[in-house]
Amino acid sequence: MKNSRPVLFAVALASLLLLAVALYLQHVENMLPCPLCVIQRYAFAAIALICLVTAFRTEVTARIGAALAALASLAGAGVAGWHIYIKAHPTVSCGIDPLETSLNTIPTAKLLPFLLQADGLCTTEYAPIMGLSIPQWALVWFIVIALFLLHTAFRKKS
Repeated sequence: MKNSRPVLFAVALASLLLLAVALYLQHVENMLPCPLCVIQRYAFAAIALICLVTAFRTEVTARIGAALAALASLAGAGVAGWHIYIKAHPTVSCGIDPLETSLNTIPTAKLLPFLLQADGLCTTEYAPIMGLSIPQWALVWFIVIALFLLHTAFRKKS
C-alpha cells in the first residue's frame, strides 16, 4: 500500500510557500491584500494545517485528511474564481468593504495581522506575474493541489 505522507507533506509545503509568496508581495511589493485574497490565504493555511496534522496519523486518517484538505482547496478555488470574475467585471463589487469588514475582527486576523489583515480593494489591478493575475495563480494552485489530494484520498489500495 502506498503511503500518503509524502503527498501530504508536499502539499503542506507548497501551501506554506504560497503563503510566503503572498507575504513577499504584500510587504516587499506593497500589494495590499483584499478580503478575498485573505480568504484565499485562510484556505491555503487550512490546507497546510490539515495535511500536516493528518500526515502523522494512520493511513486511513491521512486519506480522510487528504479529502478534507481537497475540500478546503476547492473552496479556495471557488473564492479565487469569484475574485477573477470581479476583476473581469469592475462594476461588480466583492461586497466586502475592507475598512469595515468583519474579516479583520476574527481572532486570527488580530493575532497575525501581517498575514491576515485585509487592507486592499478586490478590484485593484496589479501587474500580472508571468501573464496571470494573483487570483488566477491562486486558482491554478488550488486546482493542482485539489487534484493531488483527491488522487491521494481516493486511490485504490495496492
